[in-house]
Amino acid sequence: MKNSITSTVYDLIGVGFGPSNIALSIALAEQAKLQGSLSSLFLDKQSNYRWHGNTITDQSHLQISFLKDLVSLRNPTSPYSFVNYLQKQGRLVDFINLGTFYPSRLEFNDYLRWVAEHFSEQCRYGEEVLAIEPVIFQDKVKTLRVIARDIQGNKSVRETRALVVSPGGNARIPELFKGLKSDERVFHHSQYLSKIKTQPCAQGKAMKIAIIGGGQSAAEAFIDLNDNYPSVQADMILRNIALKPADSSPFVNEVFAPTFTDTMYKQQPIERERLLKEYLHTNYSVVDEDMIKQIYSMLYKQKVSGDQRHNFRCSTEIEQVTATEQGIELALRNTETGQQQLASYDAVILATGYERKKHIELLAPLADYISDFSVDRNYRLQTDERCQAAIYLQGCNESSHGLSDTLLSVLAIRSGEISAALYAHLVQEKHAIKSLSIERLIETIA
Repeated sequence: MKNSITSTVYDLIGVGFGPSNIALSIALAEQAKLQGSLSSLFLDKQSNYRWHGNTITDQSHLQISFLKDLVSLRNPTSPYSFVNYLQKQGRLVDFINLGTFYPSRLEFNDYLRWVAEHFSEQCRYGEEVLAIEPVIFQDKVKTLRVIARDIQGNKSVRETRALVVSPGGNARIPELFKGLKSDERVFHHSQYLSKIKTQPCAQGKAMKIAIIGGGQSAAEAFIDLNDNYPSVQADMILRNIALKPADSSPFVNEVFAPTFTDTMYKQQPIERERLLKEYLHTNYSVVDEDMIKQIYSMLYKQKVSGDQRHNFRCSTEIEQVTATEQGIELALRNTETGQQQLASYDAVILATGYERKKHIELLAPLADYISDFSVDRNYRLQTDERCQAAIYLQGCNESSHGLSDTLLSVLAIRSGEISAALYAHLVQEKHAIKSLSIERLIETIA
């Protein structure tokens, strides 16, 4: 293993190169035409570009309009739009003939990869950022030290005047299952495709599989097991009394409009919390209505045929989990009747959502300069006056900027706002450095 330290001080280093930072790369390229280029670098722990690559099944479709791509809401004439991607791939007319605003996730993943390739010189894949440390000069933090490790275990240290953290979500593992992380029979939905291929059902062997959760991911896995693994008997286990449809009606959907970010940010914390709760059903623990109908039809056909292949366990709590040689044993309780039951499964898929706490871990060395991880309207992390390096957070600000913060809906607008704020910060810093240099020169002459 080797350690390397670069003498270059970057204007910007980005953590992660998912949709948020790809969109930011586009915005920076646009801004560079007006104000000059910045030296920027993005570090991503994946070995190559993938967006939810392990979850894209035949049933996976985008749940928002393709017009909410990386750039169109800010600059619809951009060469990085989804429409231009279709034109370059020779599929624009074919896509129009589909008569839909919702491309498959497979195609949208390819669009994101296509855009990412245009900025490949600014990205280092296979490098996981381990920590962000302050570089202190005269009691001020002017720059930040970014420590990363590549696939071979080699560490690198780089320095930057500004940082943007877009780490994405980490799999949320319920407490009852945390002791089974090393058990190959239990895995989070984020690993679905790669893990299911290692299970006996991939060779046609009979399996009984539990899917924990009642959201979109659980529904997609349920349908995929039904369609592609005929030897599987699947149980969907959820706390709710039924699958709930996502509310995508026009007026409700305005909570994902970029203008609603302003509305949300201007509110007091208690009102923000109320708004989040009121519109929670637009994004969390809900399923596309067409998919709900598909699942209902699937289960109805079972009743007609008399072949009860799958089960739907609603209003069910998991009270205990036990791993045995024979399988994963779940102690279940029906919350309506109080009835308890033991059920054994050959595998368990945790469609239990994601947590967004990685930024707190990465920025731990800066704890003395950060109070509560709140950000300003332009997503800059609030620090005390000693920290003059700019830190921006993407996808971590739902509580202040609204439900759209973790979604694609505001990427085009948000990246433009961060780009403008970043340029303004760096111009201000350069003026300060220039003024300080002049003052030192005058002192020397005197």
